[in-house]
Amino acid sequence: MTSVLPLRNPRPDARHFLDVVMGRTVGVPPLVEYLVDDVVMKPIVENLLGRTWLPAGSTGTSHEVRRSAPAREAQKAYLDTFIEFWLRMGYDFVRFEQDLGFPEARLEFPDTAPGSSKQRAWADQHTASIRTWDDFERYPWPTVEDFDFFPFEYLSAHLPEGMGMITCHGGGVYEHLSWIMSYEGLCLALFDAPDLVTAVADRIGGLLVQFYRHLLDLPGVVAIFQGDDMGFKTGTLLAPDMLRTYCLPWQKKLAAMTHDSGRPYFLHSCGNLLQIMDDLIDDVKIDGKHSYENAIMPVQDFQKRFGGRIATLGGLDINILTRATPAEVRAETGRLMEICGPRGRYAVGSGNSIPSYIPVPNYLAMVEEAVTRRGLS
Repeated sequence: MTSVLPLRNPRPDARHFLDVVMGRTVGVPPLVEYLVDDVVMKPIVENLLGRTWLPAGSTGTSHEVRRSAPAREAQKAYLDTFIEFWLRMGYDFVRFEQDLGFPEARLEFPDTAPGSSKQRAWADQHTASIRTWDDFERYPWPTVEDFDFFPFEYLSAHLPEGMGMITCHGGGVYEHLSWIMSYEGLCLALFDAPDLVTAVADRIGGLLVQFYRHLLDLPGVVAIFQGDDMGFKTGTLLAPDMLRTYCLPWQKKLAAMTHDSGRPYFLHSCGNLLQIMDDLIDDVKIDGKHSYENAIMPVQDFQKRFGGRIATLGGLDINILTRATPAEVRAETGRLMEICGPRGRYAVGSGNSIPSYIPVPNYLAMVEEAVTRRGLS
């Protein structure tokens, strides 16, 4: 499927990645990615890396994992493979996230992607875990003290020379607010019980602050790359003023903590965020933006408008990655690198992530074009 990947002589350089995206140097755009689904990773690990695929296993708050030596060893084996994948694909970092495990209503169905045997989950927009103050008091809030940070710690301690770790809490304040209260319930509560919305948002935000304190103590962490999907095709999911009241102050606090530690803060957020981009840049002070759709604003147009102020990360449209041929994916990857690279503060990758339905040859075509242009082999 590829003549270059996996790289035989990877030379990860997280410092160079940061120098490019922070505008300290201009060079061939490095690779960036938000998530690569295990369904895509598995055949690459087995067929290209020649390693036995081992699932992630138990993670998060499980006390059993902490006490069980076999479970912990299985975790280590997965994490070793995880590092090897990101390294041999030509990335300068591993990106890893987990969430605290907020109880939230989900709709689950079998994943229809070829080769997948897992379930796909969507937020239930109508069923809320918290609708009233009684619900708030009864809600089983997770605690940072009970969370198992071992995967983060293991990755940080086992990075190859030159490689960094980019990480965050899985899901942002807006996402968890809308999942716990449901999108429908949140929209009603914004008018019927704004004090309850404040309480839920502040409880989530406070927990994320505690979570970040631990992440930012890890020496391998070179940047935070937080996800918080706040938009859809034509606008934000809540009125901009609502986001400014309940969510952006927490983004600002997380960004400030990250900056105080000497690291950049990148934001992945889907949808049309034009109404709050100045807030994100000037008030929250994000250092880079990720997640683009050609149907909203192609990445090169976003970079032309905002690239003098923040980094532009990724941008190869998911529709192209899913439906085009590998040759067309390679051509689009090269086109974006040629347009966006010379402007500076650009890293190439998908417009969103690599979900299970992306054809493996298409993902490899994007990556191979990027590493070839960078001179890696």
